[in-house]
Amino acid sequence: MPLMPKRTKHRKMQKGQFAGLSKGANFVHFGEYGIQVLERGWITNQQIEACRVAINRFFQRRGKVWIRIFPDKPITKKPAEVRMGKGKGAVDHWVAVVRPGRILFEVANVPKDMAQSALRRAAAKLGLKTRFVERVEQV
Repeated sequence: MPLMPKRTKHRKMQKGQFAGLSKGANFVHFGEYGIQVLERGWITNQQIEACRVAINRFFQRRGKVWIRIFPDKPITKKPAEVRMGKGKGAVDHWVAVVRPGRILFEVANVPKDMAQSALRRAAAKLGLKTRFVERVEQV
């Protein structure tokens, strides 16, 4: 089942802005290690699912995984070979808008080298630059 909101106030949304840095989720809060995005862009629900599957398969039922993003923006698309006009197209898929500094995934209860390998596999599924980060204790 793809990630998508159960219900929304409006079916369709405008493109929006990409400017600025991530306002929240900049630090590893739940796990011990995480993957942080360094570019701005859209991550689709299929990419998120592919990352989740890659991490869980690498861990082989060990460890714990947190997904820190959710695709709540609908992307519309008109059918192929349709003339211009006649309104906005139907919702095609959902994306999560990410800005630099956002933590995408967190993992815990696994060794550092194993977490690094799993998150590197997940990063390969994304079209954005990422980096491996560790938890820093907040004072």
